[in-house]
Amino acid sequence: MGIENEDWILMQRIAQGNEVAVRTLYDRFGSLVFRNACQVLGSVAEAEDATQEVFVQIWRTADRYDPARAKLVTWVMLISRRMLIDRLRRRMVRPTALSLDEGLHDASAAPVQDSEVKEGSATVRRRMSELPELQREVIERVYLQGYSLREVAEQRSMPVGTIKSALSRGLARLRDKFGIEQTG
Repeated sequence: MGIENEDWILMQRIAQGNEVAVRTLYDRFGSLVFRNACQVLGSVAEAEDATQEVFVQIWRTADRYDPARAKLVTWVMLISRRMLIDRLRRRMVRPTALSLDEGLHDASAAPVQDSEVKEGSATVRRRMSELPELQREVIERVYLQGYSLREVAEQRSMPVGTIKSALSRGLARLRDKFGIEQTG
């Protein structure tokens, strides 16, 4: 039996949820994935998280492994590379914790008094609190935390369409509450 066949059998066992097979795969490639994550991310803690995510993804997609298309190490590193790139993109796109106060500042606008910012921030918080929980949470995650609709859908275990609708309805309610007419 060749190595390709052994790798395919290992991946089929992983697809069936065999924990021993998962440990075997991790023993073979865990340190390689971790070293790569450390180099790309520059943080041991973040590399540990990323390595775990990679192996969870491998477990979820184990049934898709085809030894005729790639060696197992190549397939594992391809998944690792994709996930690390996604992580870097999220890091670049997602702002650090943004508060509603900071969200009201606009460097190109005329100077605003602190009292106006505090008053506006309180109004935004109050209006947001009046939204249904899902709508409020989606708006906060997308606009204040920088998550994509797909990421929010995954976090909530909901279809992307449901999250998109919640965002749309929530924004429409906020426009209504603030008396803002939609353009376009």
